[in-house]
Amino acid sequence: MTRVDDSVDDELLTIGAFAARARLSAKALRLYDRLGLLAPAHVDEVSGYRYYRVGQIERARLVALLRQLDMPLARIAEVVETADGCEAADRLAAYWADVEARLASQRTLAEYLRGRLSGRSSEMYGKFVVETVDVPERVVITEKRHTLADELPAWIGASLGRLEEASRECGGGTAAPYVVYHAEVSMESDGPAESCVPVADEAAARAWAAQRGRAWETAVRVEPAQRLAYTRITKAQVAHPQILAAFEAVEEWMAARGLRQTGPCREVYFADWETAGAQDPVCDVAFPVE
Repeated sequence: MTRVDDSVDDELLTIGAFAARARLSAKALRLYDRLGLLAPAHVDEVSGYRYYRVGQIERARLVALLRQLDMPLARIAEVVETADGCEAADRLAAYWADVEARLASQRTLAEYLRGRLSGRSSEMYGKFVVETVDVPERVVITEKRHTLADELPAWIGASLGRLEEASRECGGGTAAPYVVYHAEVSMESDGPAESCVPVADEAAARAWAAQRGRAWETAVRVEPAQRLAYTRITKAQVAHPQILAAFEAVEEWMAARGLRQTGPCREVYFADWETAGAQDPVCDVAFPVE
């Protein structure tokens, strides 16, 4: 213990002594300071020596433990800066729920890739029933965005919500909303993706788009009549990577029948997402074909 001056708490430890008490290295403490997670209680202006209060030991250990969970620095700061213990625990629980969701998705992806690498892809594809349907020409209001896979679900929900609300100004919706993928959306490729809602009144739709300007990259177009090859999937199957198997199953079915893809693939959402159960059909994975 070192006394610096009368104005500073007399229970101060050198960085070496504090590191030993906190069961951390001096290097780790310097890193925590640089990251803004644990600043020394006092730094000598002449020598540059760092001193810590005994009361900072618990925070130092907590930061070290949270870093072992691979928690981002910003979220560590939120936890350690939260005075209320229950609220801090809730923040940790929320972070860990996100981790477990990500691990579950990665586990499913690993199983999917094992199937592909081992040549068992056809077994996965056989679980999907593929059919065709003819859809008429229709007017659609759209919102387009470049987005990576981790942001895609939130954007789909928000953009379709905006478009379905806007459809009331455009004569009302005439068919299920859908999302068109003009290019691959993954963690490396950002599409773009385009949310679409068919509407009844083209003139009203064009007036709406003109008012919206470019704020949400909105547009109106007339989509020609076309035939879709599709398979219907459940809410659970919409999750990545299960949905990849659905897309590939339709592609394999098309290839086996000599059908040519004539436009970008899409997901057609025909059910209420919020009320649907995990095993309820909610979406058609589709390709325009001829």
